[in-house]
Order: sequence, then structure tokens, then C-alpha cells
Amino acid sequence: MPEQSTTQNNNNGFAIASLVLGVISVPLVLAWLISIPTGILAIIFGAISLKSPGRSMALAGLITGCVGLFLSVMLILFVFLAYFASI
Repeated sequence: MPEQSTTQNNNNGFAIASLVLGVISVPLVLAWLISIPTGILAIIFGAISLKSPGRSMALAGLITGCVGLFLSVMLILFVFLAYFASI
């Protein structure tokens, strides 16, 4: 029985990590070198911990990670398109 408790604690840790990384990735969109890896890690950890008791934290981390990653990619595309349009 202790193994099941340990597994649930590990998944809850992944949910917390997903939430923290997702929240970090959103305000750091302008620092895309940090925002993209943290967004990807938030998505991975959120997907791992979706079946754990901390499902709401995992879902929030998954959503914020997706938003941070999307905004970072859109910023990079906008900058490159603006640069190449001016040439």
C-alpha cells in the first residue's frame, strides 16, 4: 500500500511543478529562451499528472504552459516576419 501513496505524491509534485512552470512561462514571454522550455516542461508535467488527485493544478499548469508557449512562438514569428518584411 505505501507504493500507491508514493505514486500519488510524485504525481502531485508533477502537478505543482507544472503549475509553477506554466505560471513562470507566461510573464517571461519576452524572454523566450526561458519561456519556451518552461512552457514545454509545464505541458509535459501537466500531462503526466492529469490522473493524479491534484488534477486541477495539473490542468492549470497545462493551460498556462500552452499559453506561454503559444505567446512565445507568436512573438518570435512576429519579429521574424516584421524583419523580413522590411528587407
